[in-house]
Amino acid sequence: MIVIPGPASQELGQKIAELLKTKVVPVEFKRFPDGESYIRFDGKIETEDVIIVQTTSPPQNENLLQLFLMADNAKDMKARTITAVVPYLAYSRQDKRFRSGEAFSIKTIVTLLEACGVHGIITVNVHNPEILKAFRIRFDDLSAISLLAEHFKDQGFDGAFSLSLGKKARAVAAEANNVLNGGHGYIETRRDRLTGKVTVERKTLPVKGKDVIIFDDIISSGGTMIKAIEWVREQGAKSVYAACVHPLLVGDAKDKIMKSGADGIVGTDCVPSTVSLVSVAPLIAKALAKRGA
Repeated sequence: MIVIPGPASQELGQKIAELLKTKVVPVEFKRFPDGESYIRFDGKIETEDVIIVQTTSPPQNENLLQLFLMADNAKDMKARTITAVVPYLAYSRQDKRFRSGEAFSIKTIVTLLEACGVHGIITVNVHNPEILKAFRIRFDDLSAISLLAEHFKDQGFDGAFSLSLGKKARAVAAEANNVLNGGHGYIETRRDRLTGKVTVERKTLPVKGKDVIIFDDIISSGGTMIKAIEWVREQGAKSVYAACVHPLLVGDAKDKIMKSGADGIVGTDCVPSTVSLVSVAPLIAKALAKRGA
């Protein structure tokens, strides 16, 4: 087994290789003056089981193209198998045609990965796990929610109330509560398909005087999280923290979240950022070892 840390996941790739006690093949990469990507593997991979680690967070189009180049290059260099570890899978939120004529974006991404020789994909907290069942390629969708909850427990928040966003995310709060044991609930959210505007159900929550951690898979602009934090604060929570697997934090989202009343933001290294305090390397290494690449 050989690990190839892609340009977007250098540190994470190295951590995974260390945990697996396996060889790393470095990637030489650069951007030409016209913006095109250059990729070269600095080592032999022929007949090896190759693990390419490359997140596809913004700039997602460049990171995706680098992933395609690495996978196709591994195929040309006669790797025995190719597994793409894509901690944040771009375009996965476009998991169906919400309106007539729309592109089914995640289907296109998976089709291209298959064409480039990828035999299996490992990702973390994909937006809609059910959609993965529609593809022929093997998918392992891992959950980092327990890792986030363990981080807060280690920081002294054992017994905190676990909250999630959206009715479909009730399982997220329940998973966190299995670690924190402070009770759990969810806030219903609705998104307008045309405008993208999100509304938050202002229902009563049992959070008065409690430490509250709001768990979500992604924080992008932060709009939904901000509304949830403000509502929890209004109901008398002792403290409120935002926890997410994929801290995209586009623009000034981090500052806006903190100004809304959050006591802190914690994310994972699925997406490298200033709040990525929790590593998913042990989670991914365990899955790779179990899968046998």
